[in-house]
Amino acid sequence: MDSLGQWLEAIENMVWGAPLLVLLLVVGLYLTILIRGVQFRYLFYSLRLAFTRHDNTAQGDISHFQALMTALAATIGIGSIAGVATAITAGGLGALFWMWVSALLGMATKFGEAILSIKYRIVDEKGEMCGGPMYFLERGLKAKWLAVFFALMGAITALGTGNMVQANSVSHALLDHMQIAPWITGVVLAIFTGLALFGGIKSIGRVSSFLVPVMAILYIVGGLVIISFRYDAIPSALAEIVRSAFTGQAALGGFAGATMMMAVQYGVSRGVFSSEAGLGSAPIAAAAAKTDVPGRQALVSMSGVFITSFIVCSITGLAIAVTGVLGERGADGAVLNGSVLALHAFDSIMPGGGVIVTISLILFGYSTILGWAYYGEKCIEYLWGVKAVPWYRTIFSLMLIPGAILSLRVVWSFANIMNGLMAFPNLIGLFGLSAIVAAETRSFTQLLKYEKAKKRLQRIDAE
Repeated sequence: MDSLGQWLEAIENMVWGAPLLVLLLVVGLYLTILIRGVQFRYLFYSLRLAFTRHDNTAQGDISHFQALMTALAATIGIGSIAGVATAITAGGLGALFWMWVSALLGMATKFGEAILSIKYRIVDEKGEMCGGPMYFLERGLKAKWLAVFFALMGAITALGTGNMVQANSVSHALLDHMQIAPWITGVVLAIFTGLALFGGIKSIGRVSSFLVPVMAILYIVGGLVIISFRYDAIPSALAEIVRSAFTGQAALGGFAGATMMMAVQYGVSRGVFSSEAGLGSAPIAAAAAKTDVPGRQALVSMSGVFITSFIVCSITGLAIAVTGVLGERGADGAVLNGSVLALHAFDSIMPGGGVIVTISLILFGYSTILGWAYYGEKCIEYLWGVKAVPWYRTIFSLMLIPGAILSLRVVWSFANIMNGLMAFPNLIGLFGLSAIVAAETRSFTQLLKYEKAKKRLQRIDAE
């Protein structure tokens, strides 16, 4: 198993080398300039839009809120806890800084993905909306082979990123905190996942719209309480995060140290894992939303990156930083990593604090599994039609069992490899169709200005 882990890690380093890192950052920066910083100008409006607007008469399967919650179900998950912890363990505290950078640019990327996914979406034979990179690559870029490659990678990535990583992190947390055997966790997750999946996107949307707010509030409040106990350490922790982002971090305790390149690599790759900006997965859920124009749902999708990366991920990173647990070893002598590191950070401040992490991991993991299952089945539907979906749902549910049992290193490396392979065609499509994104954005911002002026006139008339 160790040799498998080394082999996968070598491939992971190759996939997440300079070309992909540069492509992610350059596409994000290029779109930011092209759409004139929409993520800065309309951030607060996007958050308000996500939680208040309902386009019930528009085309689509689920509301803005349900589409956001389905996307957040897949993003505010293990990546926000275990993903941040593994990034810091491998790349030092500086990795958190590069997660923020990738998220800032990733908001523009996610906006562009959603614009294209809704513009080129279709209605399938069941009457459901289908969209995502495979459709805008085929119908917009006219690159069928890239669309097929994305769909294939997406279906496999769902099994790794959205399935096995979640099961693995949940099982390790339950084993560490409650001594529950991993195989039991895997079987229970498989049963509950199978029950939810066969209800389709509307069922997933309903479950997500209930689970996501509850789990997010629980973890955010719990994390802020933990950090507040060490408020005096916050300034030095933030200074260390910024400093080590550019200089690397020296070895301490069991932590072997990290270079600047390691901070960038793990920060960007785990940042993409957490927010999904650049992967092309979240727009699959956005395409199902009831919306009058693509730009409206694109803003809602963009807000998900802010919630995930700048709120939830920051809480995990700061909790690890202010508690000083980086580099500590567990009872088995191994350096603490993944969900166990986050769990230990919470426990070190408040007895029973790890329970918050454990409960959050269970809820986050389960909701992420549901969100990614939808992504995977839509990729399968694109490749082989709706008849293949029940088979994929069955395989997806069963794969949770080995995911819960395999080692952390193997599961995370496999997931990162598939994430990278999925990102390449999506980023190519975004760059190739950037003129469409710019045109749709201009049209949408003009509509917003018209709506604002109309409301102002109505207020004047009412007075």
